[in-house]
Amino acid sequence: MDLWIYVTLAAAAFQTLRFMLQKQMSLGTLSAAGATFARFFYSAPLIAVLLLGYLNLTAQSLPALSLAFWVYGAVGGLTQILATVCVVLLFKQRNFAVGITFKKSEVILIVVVSTIVLGESVSWLGLGAILLGVAGLFLLSSAPKEHPFRLRDLANKAAGLGLGSGLLFAVSGVCYRGASLELPLEDPLARAAITLSAVTAMQLLAMALWLRLREQGEITAVWQARRVAGWIGIFSMAGSFCWFTAFTLQNAAYVKALGQVELILSLMVTVIFFKEKITRREILGIGVLAASVLLLVSAI
Repeated sequence: MDLWIYVTLAAAAFQTLRFMLQKQMSLGTLSAAGATFARFFYSAPLIAVLLLGYLNLTAQSLPALSLAFWVYGAVGGLTQILATVCVVLLFKQRNFAVGITFKKSEVILIVVVSTIVLGESVSWLGLGAILLGVAGLFLLSSAPKEHPFRLRDLANKAAGLGLGSGLLFAVSGVCYRGASLELPLEDPLARAAITLSAVTAMQLLAMALWLRLREQGEITAVWQARRVAGWIGIFSMAGSFCWFTAFTLQNAAYVKALGQVELILSLMVTVIFFKEKITRREILGIGVLAASVLLLVSAI
């Protein structure tokens, strides 16, 4: 198999572990913004050190970074922060597996974003996959109590947070690919590491400023929770590096589509770790959305 397949599978595994810890901490230890900040606070310094070490080891120098690189990186970083906050807030509304599934609307939305930003077209088969995914989201959008689907269910907070996070993650994925392609390097690992280091540095500064102004004391809480929050940073660094590497090697739509193996992992976490129950309607919704992803893979 190609390298991008292996790193995408690894990224999905690391991301599941990171979201699992973020959910645990957001339920009492940290605020949604604090749990989001933890991933940058503990990962950005490690990423910078590893980048310098890799460049020295491979005798490569840091290339000139264009304005387009910084714009892509800044937009991708901002939308990823907002998307992560949405996911952490969503964990307080629904169970872990359903929260991750709502977030996975990004796989459908990234096709739309790629068409607008990169000029990619969508086939009729791809359109069918999108519509099937919308049906899956309908099944997942109602309140926790089981009842027939109603259109007003789409107006609830869980649906808004889930779809919002999906759109924001779709934008960030396309922007990260755009940023990495701006680098005049052949080495995909160097391109991924440079892009990741620049983005996480901007995210760290932006989140630190926000928490200092709006949530005083939260940065201290992140430090006090370092025994768990530190692992969030480590898993975030490993997962993000894998995602960025995959983006440099393959179209973002392919990468995100394969990343849907996270659905299976999130179901395992829900049942085994959080001891949460999943309703039959939620399982059906997850199944329909997963089917749309498989159809989308064949359509791309």
